[in-house]
Amino acid sequence: MRAPRLRFVATVLGLALVAGPLYAQTPLPATPADDPLSVRDAKRVDRMEKVVRELRAIVFQLRDTGKPVVVQPADTDSRIQELADRLGDMEKSLTRINGALESTAFELRQAKQANTDLQAQVKALNDRLAAAEQQQAPAAPAPAAGESGPAPAEAALKASAADAFTQAREQMLSGDYDGAESAFSAYVQAYPNTPRAPEARYWWGKTLSARGADAQAAQAYIGAIRGWPKTAWAPDAVAELARTMVALKKPQDACAILSELTKRYPKAPAAVTAKAAATAKQAKCSA
Repeated sequence: MRAPRLRFVATVLGLALVAGPLYAQTPLPATPADDPLSVRDAKRVDRMEKVVRELRAIVFQLRDTGKPVVVQPADTDSRIQELADRLGDMEKSLTRINGALESTAFELRQAKQANTDLQAQVKALNDRLAAAEQQQAPAAPAPAAGESGPAPAEAALKASAADAFTQAREQMLSGDYDGAESAFSAYVQAYPNTPRAPEARYWWGKTLSARGADAQAAQAYIGAIRGWPKTAWAPDAVAELARTMVALKKPQDACAILSELTKRYPKAPAAVTAKAAATAKQAKCSA
């Protein structure tokens, strides 16, 4: 159906092109000016000439551009442009949303990986603490040669656990670190399952650190912080354990311990955090 109609339009246009100029140039017979038919015919001629001019413009446009002529309402182009702008804005919004989703997914994967790594580090640290505790069994100090009478540790064993702990602390506060070391060692051996046994190990580690026995001090601190107790002395025990690891040439272990210190005891005293920062600097821990 479309091909015959197109041929018909082309034929009409061709005839209009040929006949239009001839028709426009052919003079009309003279008629009276007041003849209503002549006025109506003149208007009709004007309309036909206008149509012919429009048809000629369409044909010339088709001939010059080779593109089909599409007659559209006056505001169609603006509406199409508006729709194109909206589609462009939607595409930009979708691009931004996709980018945000990809960034969120990447950050989530990183967080999961960091959590997995942290759990592995904590497990490795706990395993190291357990292994170190098994390898370094505490040994009671032997009595000095020629010493007569009961040793301080033997005297402490005869007292109750509370009295033994009090006596050991008094010795330490008085500056008798050798006596306090023996007393706390005896307490740990005699009362290993009492509530104050971890604290006794902490103070025992302090006395060992005072005389440079870093390996034994590390063993004492490990026993003190097992289970990460929520006590006033626990943060300092962790910091002291890290310091002994630096002294024992184990900086990686020291850094791992200090990392746990900030997580387990975020409200540690300023003196403890300063000690931890100095130890981290010695161990060259990464930020």
